[in-house]
Amino acid sequence: MQQEAGLRSASFAPGYDGADPAVDARTANWLDAVKLGFHEQRADPARLPALVDAYQRDGRTLTAVYDDLAPEAAWDPAVPVATYATMVNTLNVGGGRLVPAHLVTAVTVRPTHRRRGILRRMITADLTGARKAGLALAALTASEATIYGRFGFGAATSTAETMVDTRGGLEFTAPPSGSVAVADSAKLKFLAPEIYRAHLAGTLGALGRQHGYWMRASGTWSEEGSEPDKALRGVIRYNTDGVPDGYAAYKSQGWGTEPHTVKVTDLIAATDEAYRELWRYLGSLDLVDRLTFNHAPVADPLPWMLADRRRYRVAGVDDVLWLRILNTQAALEARHYSGSGAIVLTVKDSLGLAGGSWHLQADGGTGTAAALDGGPAPSGTAAVEIDVDALGSLYLGGVSARTLAAAGGIRGSRDALEILDALFSAGAAPYCSTHF
Repeated sequence: MQQEAGLRSASFAPGYDGADPAVDARTANWLDAVKLGFHEQRADPARLPALVDAYQRDGRTLTAVYDDLAPEAAWDPAVPVATYATMVNTLNVGGGRLVPAHLVTAVTVRPTHRRRGILRRMITADLTGARKAGLALAALTASEATIYGRFGFGAATSTAETMVDTRGGLEFTAPPSGSVAVADSAKLKFLAPEIYRAHLAGTLGALGRQHGYWMRASGTWSEEGSEPDKALRGVIRYNTDGVPDGYAAYKSQGWGTEPHTVKVTDLIAATDEAYRELWRYLGSLDLVDRLTFNHAPVADPLPWMLADRRRYRVAGVDDVLWLRILNTQAALEARHYSGSGAIVLTVKDSLGLAGGSWHLQADGGTGTAAALDGGPAPSGTAAVEIDVDALGSLYLGGVSARTLAAAGGIRGSRDALEILDALFSAGAAPYCSTHF
């Protein structure tokens, strides 16, 4: 990509210095720049190899922008002034369909280098390259909500921050089923990915996870770094056939907290029954007054499982997955449709990646999207105009077309909006608990 004088960009895979276990200088400097951008303490060099190993397993590509004209007393010019990273993982788009998504992460621009078009050049070149590589969707989790809409990303899923009063234990409306065992942490590291694969296959909006999740679920890493978390505990749920189908990781917030609180850091269930039984175990912990979980489904079945639903509270809701359509026809034809019908979609995209008009027809769970290429729409077919970020939000059905129309992202008749909702937002609510 073209840069202004003095600015130079490079993309590379994370790596090591030959046979030496030390991380190569380029990768270490990139990580230093990311730490600066997210206000994190400098990494312990001894722990960097484990992080690079995880990045290599994820298949990450790192991009850096360097300032070769930095003043003499500035931080080492070998440390980038901007960072960007990508990887590919699978997204459940309904009906058990898994499609590859281009994931964007670790985006930083140093405050001294803002308003110089660095982010726009990085993200535009990257999204263009991802589309040329055949990817229909891009995704990210945003640290700030105001940045990525202008690049065509729309918030597509959310999670709830929940609190459960467990004083005296929780009672459930259904009897216990299967069994639960406290996990051997070393074994959970290898079992958790298997359980998650089953969750991914059955959960609309779920996203394939990066290697660091298994390290954190087992306590091998802490939530904030790659040092061990000795406070973390794990539990595994087994169904009536003895097959593991859920796990949870949790830790006490300390005896100084009032009421005494246990934080659930991760909870993955392949079935509704596994979800219920994991919460039954957590709700039975002695000497605990409150459970918190910051990554619960917005459409959480837990309060409906409890004998006393007033023990359950939602403290807040946060967006998680932001989607960006790269290839409209491929994206529309990839997803599962709960409803049936036909509509003409005219997509507006300022970056020119996904714009155009398509005649979408869906029936029996499958959709076909025919490009109109400037030709007339089929007679009698409802039509809407939709901004590409609104299409990203609508894509998994996490928000209704009528809501997006009220916000100005979709323009069409009431009948057309009803057809869109029948196609896109009928069925289960999307749920993604994976950040990257």
